[in-house]
Amino acid sequence: MKMMSEIKVLLIEDDPMVLEINKAFIEKVKKFKVIETASNGTVGLKMIRKHKPDLVVLDIYMPEQDGKETLQQIRAEKIPVDVIIITAANDLETVRSMMQNGAFDYIIKPFTFERIEKALSKYRTYHTTMSPSGTATQKDLDNLFFSETRDIPVTMELPKGLNELTLKQIASFIESQTEAKSAEEVAEGIGIARVTARRYLDYLVKSGTIQMDIQYGTVGRPVNRYVLKK
Repeated sequence: MKMMSEIKVLLIEDDPMVLEINKAFIEKVKKFKVIETASNGTVGLKMIRKHKPDLVVLDIYMPEQDGKETLQQIRAEKIPVDVIIITAANDLETVRSMMQNGAFDYIIKPFTFERIEKALSKYRTYHTTMSPSGTATQKDLDNLFFSETRDIPVTMELPKGLNELTLKQIASFIESQTEAKSAEEVAEGIGIARVTARRYLDYLVKSGTIQMDIQYGTVGRPVNRYVLKK
C-alpha cells in the first residue's frame, strides 16, 4: 500500500517571531512539512509558483502585498493550492472575503496549538480523501464537510501512552470514511505508527465508539477492519 506522503506547506507571515512559532506548530502535526517561508505576499507568490506546495498558511496584514491581494491573485492565476488563514483580522468583511475566495479555514490570532492542530487534521483528512483523479459521492462530501465528530465515551481511564487528542483524531478519521479501514490504513491516514493506531482502535472498540469487522480474503490471514458503530 502506498504510504501517505508529507503535506508540503508554504508559510507567509511578516513577523519573524510569529513565523517561527507557526512553523513549529505546523511541523508538530504529523505529515506536515514547511518547505519554505515568505514575509509578504509578493515573495510568497513567487515561492508558490516555484515550489508548488499543497497548502499555504497565510497572514493578512503584511507589507508590499497583503493576504487579501495574495489570495485573490492565487485564485486569479488558478494555482491549485489550498489556503488556511492565520491572522489578527477579525472583521466580518475580511472573513467573508477570504472564505469567498476559497480559504479552507480561518484562524484568528492569538490561537492555541490545539486550534491549528484541529485545522491541519481536518485538512489532512481532506487531502487524503480528495484524490485529484478520483470521483466523490454525496456521502463522501457530507462526511468530509458536515459530519461532527461523535463524542467519545471515556468510560475508563486511558491506558498509559494514549492521549485524548489522538483518540479523537482517530475517531474523526473513522467517522469520515465510507468503508471499514484496517489499522494500517488508519495509521497512514492519521500519520502514526500502525502499532499505535491499533492500541487506540482497541480502546475505541472497548468503549463502544467503533466496531471491528473481521474480513477474510482468499489467501493469507484475516484482516481486522474498523468502522463507526451503528
